[in-house]
Amino acid sequence: MNFSQQPIEKKKKDVNAEALRMELAEYAKGFKISWIHLGQGLYSVWRDKLFHAWGYEKFEDYVVRELGLKKPLALKLVKTYFFVEQEEPAYLRKEFSEAREAVVVPGYEGLDVLRLARRRNELTKDDYIKFRKDIFERGKDASLVKKDLTAIIKERKQVDPDEEREMRHQASVKRFLNALKNFKKDMDTLKLIESNIVEDVEELLKKLEEKCL
Repeated sequence: MNFSQQPIEKKKKDVNAEALRMELAEYAKGFKISWIHLGQGLYSVWRDKLFHAWGYEKFEDYVVRELGLKKPLALKLVKTYFFVEQEEPAYLRKEFSEAREAVVVPGYEGLDVLRLARRRNELTKDDYIKFRKDIFERGKDASLVKKDLTAIIKERKQVDPDEEREMRHQASVKRFLNALKNFKKDMDTLKLIESNIVEDVEELLKKLEEKCL
């Protein structure tokens, strides 16, 4: 073996590996944004009801029978594309992915979470900005962002005062019911009071149980 050739061969391998690395990054970007053309086309079909001219009564009939797409996915793509077109048009430009690393180019799942966040009254402007940065700048996984979104909505969801009061009343009745059941059990076991009082307690328990149904 000619040892003088080893550095040259190693350099070639390094160059090839780096070229492959760059190609894969571009492929990943393309994969993430490949949904745009499908979403755009589906949006046009849905908006203009083009499926009628193709013999379909409903949009979902067309996407299922002719494209082999499930209705929820097709509608999600339509809604997400419309959101991006209205709120994040820069994403649709070729320069968007070219100027970013593959890890921070969001796919449709992340954009759909951002769309959902945009519609929630429970969120503040700062909340939305944070979610946007998670999607567009930090490359955070869409499932994790959705988990954060759900947690905030649940925490801030407004409860109707009358409904909340009724829930508290029901909880109080159930606590009293459980305490009364335990007390009756002790009375039956220890024979501490007259049988007619035990019967009154049983009647009260029945009424309380009916109220808790």
